[in-house]
Parts: sequence; C-alpha cells; structure tokens
Amino acid sequence: MKLFQDLVIQVKDIIDKEFGIMDDSGTILACSDEEKIGDINQAASKVLNVGTTTVTIDGISYQKIYINSKPKYITYIHSEEPESLKYLSLFSVSVTNIRKFHDEKFSKSYFIKGVISESIFSGDISTRAKELHIQFNAHRVVFLIKTEKTKGMYPGEVLQSLFPSRSKDFIATLDDENTILVKELKNSDDQNEIENIARIILDALNTELMIKAYIGIGSAVDSLSHLPLSYKEAKTALTVGAIFESDKFIFNYNKLGLGRLIYQLPVPLCRLFLQEVFKKDSLESLDAETISTINTFFENNLNISETSRQLYVHRNTLVYRLDKILKTTGLDLRKFDDAIIFKVSMLVKKYLDNKGNNEGIPKSY
Repeated sequence: MKLFQDLVIQVKDIIDKEFGIMDDSGTILACSDEEKIGDINQAASKVLNVGTTTVTIDGISYQKIYINSKPKYITYIHSEEPESLKYLSLFSVSVTNIRKFHDEKFSKSYFIKGVISESIFSGDISTRAKELHIQFNAHRVVFLIKTEKTKGMYPGEVLQSLFPSRSKDFIATLDDENTILVKELKNSDDQNEIENIARIILDALNTELMIKAYIGIGSAVDSLSHLPLSYKEAKTALTVGAIFESDKFIFNYNKLGLGRLIYQLPVPLCRLFLQEVFKKDSLESLDAETISTINTFFENNLNISETSRQLYVHRNTLVYRLDKILKTTGLDLRKFDDAIIFKVSMLVKKYLDNKGNNEGIPKSY
C-alpha cells in the first residue's frame, strides 16, 4: 500500500482528476484524496463482472489489473475523457510494475522460481534465502505438475490448500500448464512418502478441478542451490514417462529404468540398433493382436501357461503365435536373451516415434 501511495503522490500533480487503486474487494489502497484510503467502492463487483478490461460507470473509468490471470486490483479515475483514459492506462502499467518488483524482491515463490531457473546467481541464493527467512540447508524435492490448459482453474490454489506451510513448502506457477511444488522432507530416502505426496496431489486435482494431471518427481536434494538439478530431473521424468509409460500419471526420475537410458542415446545409434536386430519392416508387420500377446507374455515373465490363461487362448495357439513371431522377426521370445532384445527394441521404437512426431524426424529407420 505504501508503494502504491508513493506512486500516487509522484504523479498526482500531472493528473488533475481524482484517481487511485483498490483491491478486488473494493477497498481503496491508494488515492489522490488520501482521506478516502480504506473506503469501500461499491462498484468493484460490477467492474469485475464486466467482460472487458476497462469500463466506465457513473462517470468513473475503471481498469482491471490481472495477477496470475486473475483480476487482483482495479485502478480508477473520476473522468471518462480520452486524455484521462490514457493517464489511467499509464497509471495501471506503473501499478503492475510495482507489484512485479515487490513480488520479485519479497515473494518466496518468485525467489524459488528464480532459483530453479538459475536466474539468481548461486552466490546470492544464501543471502536472499536469509532475507526471506528460508532455511538454506534442508532436504527438499521438486514436483513438476503438468495440467491441461483450463480457463479459470488454478492448480496452484489447490496445492496451497494441501501444503499451507509457506515457510517450508513453496508453490510457483510457471505457465498455464506447469506448476511446481518444492516440498521439504523429513527423510530424503523415503521414496514411498515422496510418491504418496504425488498421489495426494493427483487425487486433489482430479477431484477438485476435474482435470488430468501428470507429475514429474526429481531427486531429493539437501540445499537450495541444488534445486535446479531436482527441477531438471522432474522435467526429464515427465518427458521420458510420456514416451515409455504413457498409461501412467506419476513419473519418478529415480524409477525410469531403461527409458532414461534410451532417452539419452543419439537417434542415429537407435536406428542402427533396430536395423541390426530386425529384418526390413519385420517390426512394423506385427499387428496389434500380436503386440498385445507379446506384452502379456512379458508381464507374465515368459510363462506360457499363465499367458494363455489370461489371453483366453489354448496353449498351442500361443505357441503358434510365438513361432510366427520367431519366423517374422528372428527372435524367439521364449528365450530370455531374445526377449530382452525385443523388449529393448520396443522401447527404442517408442523413443524414435516420439522424436519423429516432435522434431520432424522421419519414422523410417
């Protein structure tokens, strides 16, 4: 409020009309007529309900100021003249800049965003943390929550209700689809607790906002300066998980398995691997039923009896299908080594297909 009022004092000699700023409840925070500070402007609700950013009511012009996509403040001027509307617009820009400056200097969320994006020098992190009363050394993990773009829904608010401790847990909105939670941990080795937190987040977003969400989890780190590493791992977990485990919603960087290894391989090397393993087009010739049979066979640890039972087919039918796969691909999935080669090949193919879709790389190997 003091910053807003200082701004008003600086410009009121230029603007000869009464003007000021109020919050979304209509409480006047700063005004050229200082006696009105703290009064309630009853027109606030009308202004907020109007679809446009600016509106004139009873000779007073109003402009909404949005913070994180929500109308947070309303500036106003007792005039509807074109010249006055220009002043109102300039005043609104100044208010937005002051709020941004205040947030960047005093907001813990902005500080955390600066840390993970590495826009704050590593040498300054400890000093800034002390100013904001944030413990520098503590076990923390980064959760990256990706949601659908949905107008009027704010995952950050749901997270804030789940983790209200603003001195230990920090929530920051990166953009319309991505929100981060930096959660302090009692025990950095408790992976079950970390994944349980992710499930709580997922359930809350599904229940309260009824939107799909995907969560990437980084490694636990022991200081603020290591948060960028946890954040990068959470991003990688989301990317790798979407390629190799698209039926899941929670992806832990420390449990990505072969997917993480394959993701780091050069595309030409992956193509060469598939060319060496399969005869031309033999992999593409496998139909959906055959792929389903293979997946079920793998899920049952290469057990023919259990696989045939789950597929509701005779044992001999399954053996016939496996023989057909051997004839087509040259791999006998009943043999452990061939089964491993095929499993890895399927993961490599998923990776290449994803690269082709996202980077314009042809799908042919």
